Amino acid sequence: MRSSALRLAALAPLMATLAACTTLPSDRRPAPSPWPSPAPAPAPGTLPPVFTLPPAPAPGPAPTPTPVPLPVPTPPPAPALPPLPPAPPPPPAPAPVSAAEVRDVALRVLPPNLSDRRRWAEDIGTAFAALSIPAQAHKVCALAAVIEQESTWQADPPVANLSKIAKAELDKKRERFGIPKAVMDLALQKTSPDGRTYQQRLDRLRTERELSDLYEDMIREIPLGAQVAGGQNPVRTGGSTQVSIAFAADHMREKPYPWKPAGSAREEVFKRRGGLYFGAAMLLDYPVSYNRMLYRFADYNAGLYSSRNAAVQSLLAQLTGQKIDPDGDLLRYKGREPLSPRSDPSQAWRALLALQAELGVNAAQIERDLKLEKQFAFEQSVTYRRLYQLAERRGLKPAREQLPDIDLNSPKIIRKLTTAWFADRCEARYRTCLARDAASASLPPASDPRP
Repeated sequence: MRSSALRLAALAPLMATLAACTTLPSDRRPAPSPWPSPAPAPAPGTLPPVFTLPPAPAPGPAPTPTPVPLPVPTPPPAPALPPLPPAPPPPPAPAPVSAAEVRDVALRVLPPNLSDRRRWAEDIGTAFAALSIPAQAHKVCALAAVIEQESTWQADPPVANLSKIAKAELDKKRERFGIPKAVMDLALQKTSPDGRTYQQRLDRLRTERELSDLYEDMIREIPLGAQVAGGQNPVRTGGSTQVSIAFAADHMREKPYPWKPAGSAREEVFKRRGGLYFGAAMLLDYPVSYNRMLYRFADYNAGLYSSRNAAVQSLLAQLTGQKIDPDGDLLRYKGREPLSPRSDPSQAWRALLALQAELGVNAAQIERDLKLEKQFAFEQSVTYRRLYQLAERRGLKPAREQLPDIDLNSPKIIRKLTTAWFADRCEARYRTCLARDAASASLPPASDPRP
């Protein structure tokens, strides 16, 4: 112990010297420390200071929230149309008709001062019997009205200024094909099969039969004639009823002609019997739901079921607000052939597509139904029946027939004429004819039994 104390005592001066060397003079300041100084120890018996956050900045105006758009209400889908009732059955097959009975009716109602009155009545009887058209006064009077309007009871009626009209049409065709007039005049100097030159026949034209025969010979014998006519006779109607020759040709292929021997459809049209037969077929030999004969007269001028189809077009325009011409054609046509609505859409096709969700009918069904527009069966189609069902739901009461709005164009027509004008003229003649039949005296003026 003593030796240890002696050693500590010897070290005491050295420790004092080291202590003096580490003591700073009073005028020197220590370099600031990068670390914060520790807080002084609290006095005994006191609580340590509480650490406080700096004061929060004063609140500014609250930001305006971005408006959230309200959801657009989706209208509920239109309720489905109720199921369609069963389609009505097709019209029954016509019963056999006696030619003698028809002849007797015709002798009652035909104009009393008509030349060859009995022969007209007999030909009407034969035509009606062949077509199974009933022996009824209003049927005979309908045909009589068309004959009187179109030809004033002439089998091959003369046409005013026909020679002038024909020459003007030939000149138009010649110019279209670039044929010099001198060359055409030389060709017309050729002698025709009847011994006269073609120019002489052209100068003396009176009737459409003469004009038709002239074109037939020109097409066969003159190369320029075939070129100018395009290989086809431009005379398209003729006879006492001015019936379509194309219609007559189709009819002869489909049904037996009641007179033997028979010429071609073109030849027969210009005879009294043929004009009557084909005119009666075109006017009366198809079923309709019309309430007036007026609409058959319009169909005769504009085409089968044009009055029914014009009513459909007007209804479609009313339901959709689209512009639709009521011309009686629900499809577009090239010549006599209908075009596909998918590649050549008609106004009616576009309107029906716009309504298909409400109708509950798809595009394929609409297309199939529109192809029936020249048949009675169109009225039994889903599209037709749904369309009128929709009209009823909307509170509409549309007509089922309407006169088509068509302007008539022909080299023979020199003033503005329309299908409605033709139908009205025939209707007036029809009423006059009915008045000659005592049995029809009480017939209401605006309706017809089974038109």
